[in-house]
Amino acid sequence: MKKTTLLLATSALVLTPLLASAESLRWARAGDSLTLDPHAQNEGPTHALAHQIYEPLIIRDMFGQFEGALATEWGPKADDPTVWVFKLREGVKFHDGSDMTAEDVVFSFERAKSETSAMKELLTSITEVRAVDDMTVEFVTDGPNPILPNNFTNLFIMDKGWTEANGVTKVQDIANGETTFAATNAMGTGPFTLTSREPDVRTVLTKNDGYWGASDFPMEVSEIIYTPIQNAATRVAALLTGEVDFIQDVPVQDLERVASTDGLEVSTAAQNRVIFFGMNSGADDIDSDNVDGANPLADVRVRKAMNMAINRDAIKQVVMRGQSAPAGMISPPFVNGWTEEMDAASKTDLDAAKALMEEAGYSDGFSITLDCPNDRYINDEAICQAAVGMMGQIGITVNLDAKPKAQHFPLIQNGETNFYMLGWGVPTYDSEYIFNFLVHSRGGDRGSWNNTGFADAMVDEKIVSLASETDLSARNATIGEIWSVVQDQQLYLPVHHQVLNWGSKQSVDFPNVDPEDQPKFKYFTFN
Repeated sequence: MKKTTLLLATSALVLTPLLASAESLRWARAGDSLTLDPHAQNEGPTHALAHQIYEPLIIRDMFGQFEGALATEWGPKADDPTVWVFKLREGVKFHDGSDMTAEDVVFSFERAKSETSAMKELLTSITEVRAVDDMTVEFVTDGPNPILPNNFTNLFIMDKGWTEANGVTKVQDIANGETTFAATNAMGTGPFTLTSREPDVRTVLTKNDGYWGASDFPMEVSEIIYTPIQNAATRVAALLTGEVDFIQDVPVQDLERVASTDGLEVSTAAQNRVIFFGMNSGADDIDSDNVDGANPLADVRVRKAMNMAINRDAIKQVVMRGQSAPAGMISPPFVNGWTEEMDAASKTDLDAAKALMEEAGYSDGFSITLDCPNDRYINDEAICQAAVGMMGQIGITVNLDAKPKAQHFPLIQNGETNFYMLGWGVPTYDSEYIFNFLVHSRGGDRGSWNNTGFADAMVDEKIVSLASETDLSARNATIGEIWSVVQDQQLYLPVHHQVLNWGSKQSVDFPNVDPEDQPKFKYFTFN
């Protein structure tokens, strides 16, 4: 059987045979999942693969709406709003045939709350998880939490017995380079089972014939062959030549080419994700600039000048070919707490930016390193390259260091970068999620992605209060107060809201472009 080989810059990538069965789906995107450990990394492509194998209690369908997965009923107790009761789905089995019970749910949530978990910020209000019986779990919170279920859509349930047997009861410490059995092996309840896994090369999944939802979903895909293809031209060529059936990230420069090709189509939608730059403003001095004994990023005037230097409209038109929406805050429009006024706040003004630089004592500028991923977000490295030129216009010489996300993200998690690109999706559709990860001071069970050095006890207190405030008007007022601090202090430099462009054969059908960029292949059909 013939195979086609496409050459990359440094290696050859052998894709799957051209003659795939009618029920196989050959899927490609720019970057791979970082791990199969479902609690080790809170990252979109990692969750996208996990959703095929593992399942949460509640899922969002491909329209972003709540749907029961491993739970069928949930709600707070009528006589005690600090206790949420979840009724589990009967008859669910893990891929090895063992029963899924409340014991597995309790174990999985306790694991996800542990120190090395990347998901712990979602569970900060939970004080106890307990099994009432095999099919009932109770979550006890430190106060009434009106949006607790919103936090569960990417909290995957593992087989307690499997993790114990394979020595993976602890979450993989991915930020410090640990690898474990759970990083390359999986045992879930999901619609597909793991057949083989070669990180950054190829992952094969097979339809789970014992899936509880076999009669509830189309389940027409019998096999998924997943190939990460970082190079944009190679990825598009794979779709154009029929080597793959579906790609999540059609390069913006190739949208018209793909859409006009017979047998192919492009599906576009706004994504629940914002792209921005972070800055270490908390350190007295930093080692990635040329300023001795001081940190220019610690001066809010410098941060505001940098924000004014970014020409978001130019990035939209030139880099993104119109496929972005300029942002003025680090929240997508989908999210509770987003306002049109704040999102329109960032304006390009080079004269005002230069004046602020002079006022801050940096009329001659300074140099600094910008860390950027090159395989995570749409045109990520090109956006960073554009920012280099824009910062240069106000005297800031930026040295760009672009690398794969597997090396980039640990820099942020370990506090080893001072100026960096990051993108943030909000699966809870609520600002509390952003604040818990990106604004609350780093330490304990919050702030794991807050590399800014920002720490304010009053802001922390307000963030913590959101998990137990049942008066939604008061809660929204607190959210607004926190956003005012974030905006006034210019903690981040928003760039844009990302737009999704999925490319596929016309024979591949799906109900909607998932706003979380998480295709759930149990919904896919062939026509």
